[in-house]
Amino acid sequence: MNENKNYIRSLLVLNNMPIAKLAEKMTELSGKEYSIGSLYGKLSRDTLTLKECQLIASIIGYHIEFIKN
Repeated sequence: MNENKNYIRSLLVLNNMPIAKLAEKMTELSGKEYSIGSLYGKLSRDTLTLKECQLIASIIGYHIEFIKN
């Protein structure tokens, strides 16, 4: 099973954000067209870019941080 897909979907559920609303917000903020299908596809294929991950995190109220081990 795709861990990234499950992780993002869990965050969406925790933050009461349907994937349709996420796609709408991503389109609005990025100027690039996102649909439910395109997001599911990117999650399933594990092809989200870092920029897209940062955008998703921002939309649901998080940020991505790199911490040295």
